[in-house]
Amino acid sequence: MASRLQQRLEQQTEQGIDMSPLLDVVFILLIFFIVTTVFVRETGVEVDKPQAISAAQLEQNVILLAITDNGEVFFDGNQIGVAGIRGTLEQLQKADPKPVVIQTDKNVRTQLLLEVIDEAKLAGSKTVNLAALIP
Repeated sequence: MASRLQQRLEQQTEQGIDMSPLLDVVFILLIFFIVTTVFVRETGVEVDKPQAISAAQLEQNVILLAITDNGEVFFDGNQIGVAGIRGTLEQLQKADPKPVVIQTDKNVRTQLLLEVIDEAKLAGSKTVNLAALIP
């Protein structure tokens, strides 16, 4: 009896789990999450924004500039300084005019903020807004 059982077990081929349906499901989920992800453009630096009661949500399609508390001006993660604002924004405004939003630290000097706004306006930007937090 034991020999017949051993023969029968040896004759059976090894069976495994078919992984292809599992891989299909994983790839479909991956594609779903990639397609539904919203990519938000940030300035690349963290600033401590001031609060304003009249703050409102703006559209997503804007040009973001950031001014840090030590006076550095950033666009798309790169430090461009006040001198680089006009050239950068002129190129961006040629293709598709967009509003400019300045994310400034609440400790930035007013003179520096005005210089950045002036450069943005001289570059052809129709609207220049300041980012603020709603209290």
